[in-house]
Amino acid sequence: MPKPPAGHGSSPTSGPARHRLGALALTAAVLVAAAACTSARSGGSASGDAAGPVLTIGTTDQVVSLDPAGSWDAGSGTIADEVYAPLLSAANGTSDVTPDLAASVKLTAPTQYTVTLKPGLKFANGHDLTSSDVKFSFDRQLRIADRNGPSTLLHNLASTAAPDPATVVFTLKSANDSLFPQVLSTGAGFVLDEEVFPADKVLDDDAVVRARPWNGPYGITSYAKNSLVAFEANGAYRGRLGTPRTARVRLKYYTDPNNLKLDVQQGGVDVVYRTLPIADLQDLSGKPGVSVHTGSGNGIRYLVFDFASQPYGSATGQADPAKALAVRQAVAHSVDRAQLASQVYKNTFEPLYTSVPDGITGATPSYRTLYGDGKGGPAEDAAAAVLAAAGVQTPVTLHLQYNTDHYGSSSADEYALVKTQLEATGLFKVELQSTEWAQYGKDRVADLYPLYQLGWYADYLDADNYLGTFFVPDSWVHSGYRDPAVQALIAQEQTETDPAARTKLLEQVQDATARQVPLLPLLQGSTAIVTRSDVRGVPERLNSAYRFRWAEISKG
Repeated sequence: MPKPPAGHGSSPTSGPARHRLGALALTAAVLVAAAACTSARSGGSASGDAAGPVLTIGTTDQVVSLDPAGSWDAGSGTIADEVYAPLLSAANGTSDVTPDLAASVKLTAPTQYTVTLKPGLKFANGHDLTSSDVKFSFDRQLRIADRNGPSTLLHNLASTAAPDPATVVFTLKSANDSLFPQVLSTGAGFVLDEEVFPADKVLDDDAVVRARPWNGPYGITSYAKNSLVAFEANGAYRGRLGTPRTARVRLKYYTDPNNLKLDVQQGGVDVVYRTLPIADLQDLSGKPGVSVHTGSGNGIRYLVFDFASQPYGSATGQADPAKALAVRQAVAHSVDRAQLASQVYKNTFEPLYTSVPDGITGATPSYRTLYGDGKGGPAEDAAAAVLAAAGVQTPVTLHLQYNTDHYGSSSADEYALVKTQLEATGLFKVELQSTEWAQYGKDRVADLYPLYQLGWYADYLDADNYLGTFFVPDSWVHSGYRDPAVQALIAQEQTETDPAARTKLLEQVQDATARQVPLLPLLQGSTAIVTRSDVRGVPERLNSAYRFRWAEISKG
């Protein structure tokens, strides 16, 4: 099928405006040397026989979709990061983005970024990769706008144009958006093959694998979803990472973390990436032939209140916004984060009192001062008072949903303790339920969970990724929360060029949302990767910007 000619920009269907700050221009980067010719195999391997060791990675994470328009979760992202490439990306250990498939990106007008592609780009299936594919990919994300996809990251994108095969022009809704290059480096910015993916719907996994639309370091050669996936180095890849150090990778899925722990200990698995319980990590740290790499991480764990189905929510028979707010605030008064961190996670997680992790500019502990004893601890009397003032009868029944195959088996202990904490006040009766991740994502966006667990790992290290992403209407969090005053503050912080003024705006957003409790931050987490002793390329100490990329890993 011949590739359609490059076309000019159009305005795809878009959601609420998303703005950014400042001005930024990136200069051209040296092209990465090409790998060997693409083979006829599904992955486009770097060598005809794919000789060399096989790196086996074990995980308990689950894949939702191989189509970047239909997923925004760690399990799907683990594969997507290896088989797709963006225009820009960040080297491990830093949040500074540089060209990947792009040769350069420049701010050519206050609301316009112009990207020049590297020459000779191709997908593993032999199709040319041109600006037409880039325009198609961004238009498609916004057109599909899947509830579990990353399209909300593109809400400041007005249109994408492809004036010639090597040039892409992004026109933004708001000026001075220096974070837009960061957005280009996320899952929302993967460049897809327009000759493979439909423009208006998510493509199923088997069809993706058959079409071999890979432009990342690896391609998939065999695929048994959430069981075993085989990869080989993609000889068509021309991105920043270059030729992978290990040509063949196998990704093996586990439902029981105990089996995963046993396999890495006995050498059946080379690397464990997400997720072993804390006790297992501590035990493995002392085992011969095994290394446990840990770091601060940028992940957070939190509870979401569904404004439709929570007690007194808008879709319930007793809809009452004031009582619904009182329930949310009473829960905020009652949780004991320090106990969760110490008892469940052995202090490898830290209490979190805002949606922005500590250490990121603009983070302020709004929940610590507004709720509980004012020092981070719970306060039963304050919880009782807020419910009584709103006329809420107690105990309030809370249907609380959590997940173990995505957020780890420790979630069972975490939410059992949350239940204990809430019921100990005498104000709540908590009914716990756990659902597998593939169904969990569908149910939560259908308002089936009144109160549910979520976690978040930053797409890029800026406070806005924890605020604009969470609190815009129709966000991925899908709480149903809407507040025009908060939206205005977010719009201001996303375009404010003065750092001090922007920090104040970020703090105001956190204070305002903490008063309304659309979500309840609980913990700021660590990250861990377990490797066998013959595996190289994983830093001993991980920082919050580290991303596990297979191309940098060698074995033997």
